[in-house]
This record gives sequence, structure tokens and C-alpha cells, in this order.
Amino acid sequence: MMTRARRASARLLLMAGLLVLASGLGRAQSPAQQYEMRGMALSVAPTRTSVVVSHDAIPGVMAAMTMPFEVRDPKELEHVMPGMTLSFTLVVGDEGAHAERIRILRYDSIEQDPLTARRLKLLRESAERQSNAARRPTLSAGQAVPDVPLVDQLRRPVILSQFRGRVVALNFIYTSCALPQFCFRIANQFGVLQRRFKDRLGKDLVLLTVTFDPARDQPEVLAEYAKQWQADAETWRFLSGTVADVRRLTGLFGVDFFPDEGLMNHSVRTAIIDRDGRLVANIEGNGHTAAQLGDLVTIALGQ
Repeated sequence: MMTRARRASARLLLMAGLLVLASGLGRAQSPAQQYEMRGMALSVAPTRTSVVVSHDAIPGVMAAMTMPFEVRDPKELEHVMPGMTLSFTLVVGDEGAHAERIRILRYDSIEQDPLTARRLKLLRESAERQSNAARRPTLSAGQAVPDVPLVDQLRRPVILSQFRGRVVALNFIYTSCALPQFCFRIANQFGVLQRRFKDRLGKDLVLLTVTFDPARDQPEVLAEYAKQWQADAETWRFLSGTVADVRRLTGLFGVDFFPDEGLMNHSVRTAIIDRDGRLVANIEGNGHTAAQLGDLVTIALGQ
């Protein structure tokens, strides 16, 4: 729930955003001006009357930034959760601005060939048919993330609960990934977070990167991979484990993968976990920017 201070901050942010719009538009005209926008939802008011979005720029009008948008119909935000990519229409008139025609944009990788996408879909559907005794269902926002025993690049044991009191950003890669728009892009986003939050890493924020190819990505391999990101092993840990434990963890976040001629076809997920060990967001795909991911982390950190 948003605190009074954060509500006040959001109102100030909205006012600042409207001033930016006004500077780009000049005096508001009738009928109201409309702009098509896209961005990542960072938080949704409990009343479902506003959403904070890290949005793309409106060329010639408004720079990319984070700001809250009010809606006139709470049903517009009925299914919106933090981490989702949205498109919407920003309506700016004499009385202010609001968002309407909000649409959740589902991840649909244009890089993935149709056969791979179909196999991943069938794999996910097959897993969903398994009983909960064989596989836990994918976590939903607000649920506690259970511990799964793993080891980091220095072969130290790691469980998620040891990071209670800190925000955790979690992603999934494998070091042999040949396509830069997938694992490299996802890891690079954490490299950006490492620089953006350098003063808070370890104290308030921990980065965890988990391989879903533990047979090849032993800790020593992960340690070598971590060097290209200049990762501090105390604040950005690269994790592996037994095949069973890795599959258990990836299943919790809905990560699908299968081997294919020495490589891995896989889905893409990035998760944010709050200080109490509960899931804030489980972002699907690689369509978000490092800046948007950082804005989501900022919300989770509480400022």
C-alpha cells in the first residue's frame, strides 16, 4: 500500500509531468490532445484509480520519465500488475490529464522462430498439467518466494531468505547463449543496475543471476562469466545448483527451457522480490529497458 509520503510524492510527480506537457504543448486546446504511450507499470494504487508508469518519450512533447497517471474507470487497471508493459492513450485537456484505453502488452518475441515458440508453449502447458506435488505453480505477485538451495560462483551456499531486509533482483541466463538479445541483454541490464545502485548494493539491494544450464555452468564457469560484468561476488551472485533444484526454482517463476543441438531454447524472466521475501513483479520477456527495470527497483526500495 502506498504511504502518505509516497502519495504526496506521486501527486508532485504528476504535477511536474503536467508542467512538462504544458511546456511542450503550449496552452491546452479544445478538444483535448491525445497521445499514444507505452511503458512499464511500476505500481498500482489500491483503489485502482492511478498507475505509476516508466514510459517512453513522446517525441517533441515529453521526455521519457516516471510519473503517475489517473484513470477515470478503475476497471482499466483491473488486471494491471507491476512489471507489465502497457500501451495507453494519454488525454490532456483543460482540466488536466488522464490515461484511457489501457492495454496489457503480452510478450511475443519476434526473434523466436514459430517452432521454438510452440515447443516452449507446449512445455509450459505440460508443466501446468502436472500436479502440485511434482511442480509448484508459478508464483503470483505478493506471494512469498520459498527457499531453494543453490551455490554461487564462489561455491558458497545461497538461499533467498538470507537476503531478507533487502530487495532482490533475480534473472535467468545460461553462459553459452549465442543470441545477444536474450541472455546477454538480460545480464547487461543487471550491469546497468550495478552502476545505478552502486551505493545501495549489498546494503539494500542484491542481484542474483541463476543459470538454467547447471550441468555446464558450474560455479567456476559462472565466476569467469561474471568477470565480463565486473560483478562483485558479494552483491551480484551467479547461482547454480542441482538440476532438480534449478528446475524447481525456474518453475516458480515460469521459466521454460529445453536443450537444442548443444544450445538452449528458453523463455525470459526477470523478477523483483521485496524486503519481506515476497514477489513484487515477474517480468516476462526482453522488451523492457534497463532504465525501466531500475525504476521498478526504485519503487521496491521505497523511494
